[in-house]
Amino acid sequence: MSEGRVLLDVEGPIAIITNDNQDKKNAFDDAMDARLFEILDELSHRRDIRAVIWRGEGPVWSSGRDVSAIGAPMTTDLSHHQLMARGHRGILELFHMDAPVVVAIQGWAIGGSFQRALLCDIRIAAEDAKFRLPELTHGVIPDTGGVARLFQMCGHGVVSDMVLTGRVMDATEALSHGIVSRVVPNDQLDATARQIAETIASRPPMAVATARRVIRHLGDASLRSSLEDELIYQTFLRHTEDFAEFRAARAEGREPDYRGR
Repeated sequence: MSEGRVLLDVEGPIAIITNDNQDKKNAFDDAMDARLFEILDELSHRRDIRAVIWRGEGPVWSSGRDVSAIGAPMTTDLSHHQLMARGHRGILELFHMDAPVVVAIQGWAIGGSFQRALLCDIRIAAEDAKFRLPELTHGVIPDTGGVARLFQMCGHGVVSDMVLTGRVMDATEALSHGIVSRVVPNDQLDATARQIAETIASRPPMAVATARRVIRHLGDASLRSSLEDELIYQTFLRHTEDFAEFRAARAEGREPDYRGR
């Protein structure tokens, strides 16, 4: 089932990952996560792939995590801490790939999906693209490593504003902060991503791979430190009274009464 919602196509030296869960605005659940990590693992072992495009089918790239899964009872024998560690290992397959990843974003890029895009190499946005980190409204914190990347791009103030208020950032502002490198009309998004990927694929592959490593290593230490912090604090938060209150309030259809404990 998950295979039908995260697709992999290979066209010569270019691999194309497509989010295709349109009924839920391309929100990710555990099965889709597992399929994505399988794809990234496969691509990390393929030397014939020179560039990767990550796109979304429909009007939205990804609305983030399927919110029905947040605060829901566990459906696996793994603890939340173990699930998070598995997720970190899975998405860090991006760093084991020689091929750069170009993300083509239209509509929403929210939460964990936005953070995953931040871990990729190049982000381009359609004119209607919007970005948001709403985790605090669900009683948790961002936990995919993307905040470290965002801090490197934007600095303390912008990151604090996005994380603590959950405000929306549009494509024009994202371009001004360097979060995306290009903004194009919606009907040109896929073609632009393809042109970028073809340009990269035409370069000497060892030079591309080593340049990618040099660029990534500039911020690698702080990103991995952030992942370790997120693993600890997210696990802690899920055992607080406030998180239990969040779950109870959502189940009862009322506003939560947080006590700070």
